[in-house]
Amino acid sequence: MEYEHGTENQPIDGNPSMRGPIESATHIARADCPHLSGPEWEALQRLATVIGEAAVATMLRTLSLTEQHGVALGFIVKEQRDAAAATTTTASSGTTARVQSLKLHVSNYVGKEGEPLLRWLVEVDTAIAARRIFDDSSKVAFAMSCLGGRARIWAYGRQLTDATCFGTYAEFKEELRQAFEPPKNEFRSRAEFLDLQQGKHDVHAYAQRARYLVSNIVTNPMDEAIKVVTFMKGFEGWSRQDLPLPRVPKYSRSCDHPCHARGI
Repeated sequence: MEYEHGTENQPIDGNPSMRGPIESATHIARADCPHLSGPEWEALQRLATVIGEAAVATMLRTLSLTEQHGVALGFIVKEQRDAAAATTTTASSGTTARVQSLKLHVSNYVGKEGEPLLRWLVEVDTAIAARRIFDDSSKVAFAMSCLGGRARIWAYGRQLTDATCFGTYAEFKEELRQAFEPPKNEFRSRAEFLDLQQGKHDVHAYAQRARYLVSNIVTNPMDEAIKVVTFMKGFEGWSRQDLPLPRVPKYSRSCDHPCHARGI
């Protein structure tokens, strides 16, 4: 289809003999609109599904070339805005429904002798709850990722030989206890604390050792009075006389007070 020079902004009109199907039919062929780019033509095809092919054909017969470009471009812009609005709405509704998880750090458990397994399991349970991990397989996978040393070798070795060895998270914890928790670990920590003496250690080292032993006793914790009396009894020399028991009613303060007294 040919256009006379200087008629770019004129409607597709002119000699009736040249109007052909574009004037008489509702269907518009691609060859009838060489002035439209590929994206513009595709946009008008999508517009035809919205307002009808006859309406689009009428526009192409009556609008100038510049106006036809404007219609196509306007529809493309509208589609982009609608898509952006739909994406924003979906993202907003998803964010509102989702409860944000908190990623807590968990120290590695390597299975060394004397390493408090129960305390590590409390760390893992707290992190699992904060991360909102609900299924057992994910709980086991997360806990195994926090293992190190021989404990990690043991866990992945068990899983290598039997992929279903840890059916539930509770089974994983129980097998871990049986493998690495000495049957009398808390008993030994309790006995050592009750017999703890400062000896040749400085006050800071003595207090740190006492804190460590008490932290291992989690199944049946000792009451504050026993901890304070035992801690004070283990002091040597000036320390016991300098800190009368009535002034230090709590175990945690009894550990801190002698260290502060010496500027430690």
